[in-house]
Amino acid sequence: MRPDRITTMAENGLPPDAAGTLYAGNVMHQRLTPFGHRFSYTVFSLLVDIDRLDDLARMSRLLSVNRPGILSFREGDHVEEDGETLRQFADRLLACAGLEKPAARVLLLAYPRMFGYVFNPLATYFAYDAEDSLIAIIYAVRNTFGERHSYVAPVLPGEKSPAGIRQTRTKIFHVSPFMEMGLRYHFRILPPGKTVRVRIHETTGNEPLLAATFNADAAPLTDRNLASYLLKFPFMTLKVIGGIHWEALKLFLKGARFHKSPPPPPLASFCDEGVHRSSRM
Repeated sequence: MRPDRITTMAENGLPPDAAGTLYAGNVMHQRLTPFGHRFSYTVFSLLVDIDRLDDLARMSRLLSVNRPGILSFREGDHVEEDGETLRQFADRLLACAGLEKPAARVLLLAYPRMFGYVFNPLATYFAYDAEDSLIAIIYAVRNTFGERHSYVAPVLPGEKSPAGIRQTRTKIFHVSPFMEMGLRYHFRILPPGKTVRVRIHETTGNEPLLAATFNADAAPLTDRNLASYLLKFPFMTLKVIGGIHWEALKLFLKGARFHKSPPPPPLASFCDEGVHRSSRM
């Protein structure tokens, strides 16, 4: 079945077995009120099994793991504490969210470093039990002010359907100076398989404000594919941060209302409606 025709988790299949998988596709943002503003661009992400970084390092000569390289993946880009591993980070947050035992497998979807630079507006962790059933998602958000926050979301009864995962959180972390706090995030997720889809609808009350999506298809992590992506997306990670500031300028010129940055919340939240506890428990 073609990835663009996949509509259910059953059609999408199980998460990839490999230590690393490539997902190339499109990011789209569309602001709906008080005026329309839309942009999209092509990117690729890495899906990494956080327990198999040694295997990941052997998959391609073009990808370095925890060391410099043209393309690289570094644990330190994603954890909170010096010396912390990705598994320790994920286990700590999931335990604080109420999971009674560590996930059997955790996959991280994120941009790699390119030429030594990376910025991940959103890195997404998918936590599975021993039967490959998705039990939690961590939405790790960063802003351009050097701050970070993780929305830790166990998959609760009623949040999983044949079409994917539907979760909701109150926005407690400042991302864009043109969007206020206290809005609602509506996450619509088709977990990694043949394809991956991450959709975020932002609302105030019943009014839609913003739609953001990442739709991408799986490809093997090989020298050939990485070389192709380097040619197609040579400065992708710089384009991400540059695009954020360029689109912000256009919003400013359109007259978008500016919201002052509030004090940052704790590094992670574990429940909804703005009720949160520090991840350093």
